[in-house]
Amino acid sequence: MDHEPDALEELIAERTAQNPDFPKLVEAAARRRTLLRELGRMRERHRLSQTVVAADMETSQSSVARLEGASGDARLSTVDRYAQALGFRVQLHLLPLDGSEKEPPLVVHGG
Repeated sequence: MDHEPDALEELIAERTAQNPDFPKLVEAAARRRTLLRELGRMRERHRLSQTVVAADMETSQSSVARLEGASGDARLSTVDRYAQALGFRVQLHLLPLDGSEKEPPLVVHGG
């Protein structure tokens, strides 16, 4: 069923008209936001405070709060330190775009 576009849909359409790659940028930002929010949920499940995690990361509680709020674009090194503070390590998976089979997926295992 068709509907009138809301403000977000209009914004996405407007930005896409200016930059055809805009939907891909939005999708990448959504993946990062999901990861950061999941880290926050993991912290809570481990019953760790933001202050404790911040101390282990050698940063401030407010930095951890901003990270969990996903208000910015976190550096990979910051995500790595956060994961380590929770007892995890980051493992990277590089996947071909659009289901392309030209290149196999690449998994990078850290030390």
